[in-house]
Amino acid sequence: MTTKSASSLTLLVLMVLAIGINYIDRGSLSIVKTDVAGEFELDAAQMGLLFSAFFWSYALSQVATGWLVDRFDVKWLYAGGFLVWSLATVSMAFASSFTIFLLLRLVLGLGESIAYPATSRMIVMNFPERRRGLANALIDAATKLGPMLALLLGGLLVASNGWRSLFIVVGIGGMLWLPAWLWLVPSQEKPAEGTKSSIPKVPYVALFTRQEVWGTSLGFFCLGYTWAFLLSWLPAYLEESRGFTKESMALFGSLPFAAMAVTAICGGWLADRWIHSGATPTTARKSFLIGGLVLCSAFMFAAVLAQDVSVCIALLCLACASLGLYTSNVWAVTQTLAGPNAAGSWTGLQNAIGNIGGAISPALTGWLVKETGSYYSAFAAASFILVIGVFAYIALVRQVEPLDWELEKQELQGALR
Repeated sequence: MTTKSASSLTLLVLMVLAIGINYIDRGSLSIVKTDVAGEFELDAAQMGLLFSAFFWSYALSQVATGWLVDRFDVKWLYAGGFLVWSLATVSMAFASSFTIFLLLRLVLGLGESIAYPATSRMIVMNFPERRRGLANALIDAATKLGPMLALLLGGLLVASNGWRSLFIVVGIGGMLWLPAWLWLVPSQEKPAEGTKSSIPKVPYVALFTRQEVWGTSLGFFCLGYTWAFLLSWLPAYLEESRGFTKESMALFGSLPFAAMAVTAICGGWLADRWIHSGATPTTARKSFLIGGLVLCSAFMFAAVLAQDVSVCIALLCLACASLGLYTSNVWAVTQTLAGPNAAGSWTGLQNAIGNIGGAISPALTGWLVKETGSYYSAFAAASFILVIGVFAYIALVRQVEPLDWELEKQELQGALR
């Protein structure tokens, strides 16, 4: 193994671990939803606000963090954001009111906003197109394994030690990652004084002129809505609507996330192999994107209609497994289109729009559950949103190939004269 490949492998392992910790921390509140709501006497609408508060600051910070990672040392930016979100997680164990919890969720979103722009830029700089599917798939699998482990182990921890113990354990435990990152990941090389970087930066305004940016961002909005719904409300749905105990929720609620992690890895690997065998990135990546969204929508709506609890869990597993096929390839599409010129900025903008969906979803779900007394309309809304995502990729993302940013900049300059 060459030095470069060893360095890439180390970087990938650390990025996978960081994203896993990221999703454990952001998803911990869903595990203790019933406990927190009971202690602070919160209704479903107020809990929806707590869930969505994270996405408010997370989404709004994406544009800034995307701009930063294209221009400054990703190593130190990531380390700073990681420290902020870990401290916010630990602090939630000592929250004494709804207001304090809300503020800490906002700080958590601010810290975690660095993760995906930084990860996307590091992948596009260190992995060629034919390897990005698997690299992104492994990182994406961590977003499912994180909630799975949080549900499985966190649910048991809360059942025996109370809800505050969960935030202490995951917050302090996660910080063990930070020394390894600082020790093993080198700083980015900076151009010599008086010279220009070999990678020209793309103005943000150039992104707004591309329909592909809006296509991937709308698709990601639909993912953000559905993923936030599952991450925030699935445990409560199993407890409140299906009658699961905390322990049984921890076991069966983790299964859909485990299924998604498996298909995320398989989807990325299969798409890479398909491209290696001669398929275009357009055919390979979009097949997984569109197929995953269609199947997830169908299975998720069927799950809420199922009368038998075991059938419901099986359908939820199939829905999440289908969504894993989508998520394993979604970032590879953005990275290929953007290239090293705009990977961080495009990722930040796309993630910002996507997480507006994440901000809307938990609050709207809480309102729907409160007003209707059931989860039927919440599942129906998420299923419908996924169908919109299908049309976004069909209509707006015609080809998956690197964009010519130099030509784009010239045309933009000409239009401004």
